[in-house]
Amino acid sequence: MNQRTIKSEVRIEGVGLHTGAKASILFKPAEANHGIKFRRIDLPDQPTILADVSKVISTNRGTTIQEGIAQVWTVEHTLSALTGLGIDNVLIEINGPEIPILDGSSIGFVNAILAVGVKDLAESKDCYFITEPFTFEDEDTGAEYMAMPNDRLEITTMVDFNSKTLGQQFASLECLDDYITQIAPCRTFVFIHELQKLIGENLIKGGDLDNAIVIVDRILSQEELDDIAVKLHKPSVKVEKEGILNTIQLQFPNEPARHKLLDVLGDLTLVGKSIIGKIVTKKPGHKSNVEFGKFLKKKIQEQQRMKGLPVYDQDKDPVYDSIKIQEILPHRYPFLMVDKVIELTDTYVIGVKNVTFNENFFQGHFPGNPIFPGVLQVEALAQVGGILALSLQEDKGKWDTYFLKIENTRFKQKVVPGDTVLLKMELNSPIRRGIVSMNGTAFVGKNIVCEGIFTAQIVKRAE
Repeated sequence: MNQRTIKSEVRIEGVGLHTGAKASILFKPAEANHGIKFRRIDLPDQPTILADVSKVISTNRGTTIQEGIAQVWTVEHTLSALTGLGIDNVLIEINGPEIPILDGSSIGFVNAILAVGVKDLAESKDCYFITEPFTFEDEDTGAEYMAMPNDRLEITTMVDFNSKTLGQQFASLECLDDYITQIAPCRTFVFIHELQKLIGENLIKGGDLDNAIVIVDRILSQEELDDIAVKLHKPSVKVEKEGILNTIQLQFPNEPARHKLLDVLGDLTLVGKSIIGKIVTKKPGHKSNVEFGKFLKKKIQEQQRMKGLPVYDQDKDPVYDSIKIQEILPHRYPFLMVDKVIELTDTYVIGVKNVTFNENFFQGHFPGNPIFPGVLQVEALAQVGGILALSLQEDKGKWDTYFLKIENTRFKQKVVPGDTVLLKMELNSPIRRGIVSMNGTAFVGKNIVCEGIFTAQIVKRAE
């Protein structure tokens, strides 16, 4: 799958749901790896906001993102449309704080984009593959999420508002190809008691009974209905069958559940990658969607780190055994921290340290609770990095490495006797003027136990 953008610019105008202000947004094509960004052209310096979960500042009746003083409200329907069409890269210029609500769905954005067309870019999509089942629960809202491996993105939403009027509903999107017809036209919904409260709070100034399904969950007098009609600039309203105001007709019996799915897709766009997997949600909302998105971001970061997980085949002959290592490094017992090198290229090296209870430092370092000292884990990585740096020099065995600095060092897990530590050092950039910059990661099994950024200098050994 390749990344996508739009073929040409397209403008959409309308009013913001809460501000009631006229808003104009302009979708502009963007190059690969640009991502989805919003630009507030009405503010000084026209600040840009990346569509990312880290930028979310509010999920009250919509999802709001912010960068500095710039905010963009109710981004979820726009983002849902873009993801539903497989678009990864676009710049959205907006002349105010809020996206137009249009008819309360995403079909207006979809149709406008389809009118100008979508095009593939040369680069592949940046995907997050769900490789194992996991669950997430938002304790504040009770929303639940289950993620499972799948060969494409598939979403199921289940809603239950303990209302006789709405009842339990579910909706599924088995393939993004069905998004345009099955999900995009589905409008937002609101309970009549919420509507009255929002009007009282001076919100939904741009609200119109044409852009929301209003669910009547309690008996209202004609006087109350007339009052709502006046406040929302309607000549009259009445309750039709199944407790729905007569202002619009349902497009699907489960349209509220389908709109919840639309919102889930839009909010999860803020993860910043195309998700490949099946997601089942119960009682989702903007707050829980964003919290789940943050949880997914952590999963993605973990998966990216695991891409570099070394594989240790003990039946394979090492590149260097302990004897060969001593021909390169000046270290000797008890300070030689590398037992063998199992992989070595021009850009990375993987070494092995077998931790045994016979190590001399265990006599004094927590003897009743033996732990491989973190500082010696760093030393082991440094020695493996030295092997990489020195292996690239002519006259091997006549050079030493001296470390200039070690940054961002983190220790994630204890290392104890019996552990086999795999030590991986990777060049950050080509060696220049004898200066080496490397990323170091130490693994025990599938777990990272230590990591850091190392900078060293290669110096010729004195004769």
